[in-house]
Amino acid sequence: MPSLDDASPVTSDRDVTLRTILSLAIPALGVLAAPALYVLLDTAVIGRLGAVELAALAAGSTIFSVVTTQLTFLAYGTTARSSRAFGRGDVTGAVAEGLQATWVAAVVGGALFALVVALAPTFTGWLAPQADVASDAGTWLRIAAFAIPLTLVAQAGNGWLRGIQDTRAPLVYVLAGLAPAALAIIPLVSAFGLAGSAMAVLGGELITGGLFLRRLLTECRGRGIPLSPDRRVIVSQLVLGRDLIVRSLSFQVAFLCAAAVAGRVGATALGGHQVMLQLWNLVSLLLDSLAIAAQTLVGAALGAGAAASARWTGRRVTYWSLGISAVLAAVFAAGNAWIVRLFTSHEGVISAVVSGPWWILVAMIPLGGVVFALDGVLLGAGDAAFLRNATVAAVVCGFLPPVWLAQAFGWGLPGIWCGLLAFMLLRLAFVSWRFRGSAWQSAAA
Repeated sequence: MPSLDDASPVTSDRDVTLRTILSLAIPALGVLAAPALYVLLDTAVIGRLGAVELAALAAGSTIFSVVTTQLTFLAYGTTARSSRAFGRGDVTGAVAEGLQATWVAAVVGGALFALVVALAPTFTGWLAPQADVASDAGTWLRIAAFAIPLTLVAQAGNGWLRGIQDTRAPLVYVLAGLAPAALAIIPLVSAFGLAGSAMAVLGGELITGGLFLRRLLTECRGRGIPLSPDRRVIVSQLVLGRDLIVRSLSFQVAFLCAAAVAGRVGATALGGHQVMLQLWNLVSLLLDSLAIAAQTLVGAALGAGAAASARWTGRRVTYWSLGISAVLAAVFAAGNAWIVRLFTSHEGVISAVVSGPWWILVAMIPLGGVVFALDGVLLGAGDAAFLRNATVAAVVCGFLPPVWLAQAFGWGLPGIWCGLLAFMLLRLAFVSWRFRGSAWQSAAA
């Protein structure tokens, strides 16, 4: 392993080339896409069991996602702080940020684990009023809950490693966990049904979380960094994390409302929503790999005082992200029904998706190309307060009204996904306006 002291941040216009961007984005793409692809495999395997099992997976995995993604600042906030330290040439400080974020992950992850194990049937019952769906989902969630602290530790590890512009090691760690889980999921589901899916998730996270933790402890020992919690650093992280938590919570409230409405339409609608949502998650994570490169480079540039390079990088990543998203939208438009059939053979679920909601998903992809890229720029600048306000406004004014109307008037999946489209349009307007100004460049200070 090369020494981090030999690394140098990329902070000038001349250094930030397409090759530089892709050298960070491609490994990040693997880190983001591999879990999403695994979830799609999981969905496809469970989809063969039937609509009830698929709906139960949708309910259980939604709760698990809410719990594990609520602390997104462990990844994105840590990247912003570590990258600025790295830009100043303070590699030890960048690693120390990761240590303190890992302490937060361990403590909060343990508390969330206890809460989910105790209340899993209650949580899944909110999303799935059908007793058989809620019961199966609760069983899945209680097993998967053991992976919550490990997942949060991995988020913190991703954050500080991205901050020091090392996106290759996280890819190795993630694949080391997901590959055995992917190989095990079919025999585990064959032996234990839906519970086997949760067992595979837990096994993969044990490996990945352990590798991130080992790398962190090795770096801390080599640099003489005390392993004890540092209240000052943790409080500073939580100041940034506060805004990202509110932003993440607004996302989760919106998606929980959407899943709840789909669940009340019926198991078929909830299963169709699960398939579409996982496909959207895959697309958004693919595009977010370029945004991670933008976040890392923008944070380092601002840490070194190179504001012009930060703006240039933002523009460059946005152009490429828009082009890639247009290609993805064309693929989805051409592939509609056969793509859905990869994940379920249930004709009711297929019909519910391709009859209308699919084209809303296609329209959202190019919008996401721009939105995620500019999100990365603003996150790298530490402009979390603006992103918090913009996201909350987009949820309240764009997402929730169509979802609630879908519940009231029986619009089903088309109404739910119209809410998602309105949400993306408002986010696009907000982040584009912010990037055109200059206030985001001083947010890191």
